[in-house]
Amino acid sequence: MSIWGKIGGAAAGFILGGGPIGAALGALAGHAVFDREPGEDEKQVAFTMGVTALAAKMARADGQSTDAEFNAFKRIVHIEPGFEGDVRRVYMLAHETVAGFEAYASQLGRLFRDNPGLLEDLLDALFFVAAADGTIHDAELAYLHEVARRFGISDAAFNNLCASYGGPCEPDPYALFNIDPDATDDELRKAYLQAVRENHPDRMMARGAPAEFLAVANEKLARINIAYAEIRKARGL
Repeated sequence: MSIWGKIGGAAAGFILGGGPIGAALGALAGHAVFDREPGEDEKQVAFTMGVTALAAKMARADGQSTDAEFNAFKRIVHIEPGFEGDVRRVYMLAHETVAGFEAYASQLGRLFRDNPGLLEDLLDALFFVAAADGTIHDAELAYLHEVARRFGISDAAFNNLCASYGGPCEPDPYALFNIDPDATDDELRKAYLQAVRENHPDRMMARGAPAEFLAVANEKLARINIAYAEIRKARGL
């Protein structure tokens, strides 16, 4: 079943641990829903609702909202035929104001605190949307930095994402591989292969992301390959 179909089922029967995600599901369902601990399917719903809400709210962070941002959002998700209206409804639930994004970010940070890779995937998706109009504005950067802080993402990881999307941040390609600049060539190669394995689309799904978000994994793999090529060139390899 499509993740958008699961969202409909979630809204009909339960709330994901309370909080703003559960409230959004309740609004989508049109009635109150029950609170219980989420399982794996529910966590996929939470991931989807969270990235949708945060992307929609970020579209208002710079004081203007464009079709480019919503179209960019649709590029990082796969929307099966028949679910377009549901996706727009979810997006518009959070789109009216930037207010409240901190609560969404905090809830997702708690829900996936044992899965930091998935939180970085989500932040990656938000950067993709922010860069849709060709520029990451200061207000968007501040928004993303606050989301990253509530996700527990390091400054080094944040700066690498920011720079890869053309933002005003100083990247550290070595941080992408969790090694120091004085690492040996062999250590660099091993770290690169590990990063490729960890960020393969299959591993992203294993971390709990729905299949609809695999475009994020492909973007991340591309950045890993670019960073590795840059380091190899600097080392004369």
